[in-house]
Amino acid sequence: MASTARASVAPSTPTTPPTPLPFNSQGLVQAVICRQRVFLTETIAQAMRTAGQGTPVLVVQFLKGGIGQGCDRPMVFGENLTWVRADLQRHFDFEAGDVLTDEERSAIAACWEYVCEAVMAERFDWIVLDELGLAVEIGAIAETAVLELLAQRPPRVEAILTGPSMPAAILEVADRVTEVRRLHCL
Repeated sequence: MASTARASVAPSTPTTPPTPLPFNSQGLVQAVICRQRVFLTETIAQAMRTAGQGTPVLVVQFLKGGIGQGCDRPMVFGENLTWVRADLQRHFDFEAGDVLTDEERSAIAACWEYVCEAVMAERFDWIVLDELGLAVEIGAIAETAVLELLAQRPPRVEAILTGPSMPAAILEVADRVTEVRRLHCL
């Protein structure tokens, strides 16, 4: 009779940091536009894959609220994926006429400052800025500030910018622009 015992495998813990690449890579600016306000599966899957391969990744959701998180309480998944939401107490429906309060604008501004400081301090090599286009459109983040960060970011930092729309000036500096026209929902 064959043995049914199974060997248990303990999770591995890295003992040394990943070996740097023997070349400098240039990070791209990607704009992903989707008319529906959803966090695209492809974008988060790409962020998770990248973090799993040892690259520090920051995901920031500027306009998804309701969980009382804030940039002072980031969620960390694994060793390399940091996820931040603005400290907003509600989810916005701008098409229905929702307007940001001064407190909500301050929470979004705090997240933007967090992003700028983290990028310039080179804490992350990959950043996903969810609904950035909409945050710019409603005046919560200045378009000029976004363009300045993209121009001054360290060369290896990859930036993925999402939203139902994106200002033309930001699209002009993007290396890759993707428009998702139709989502298949189950």
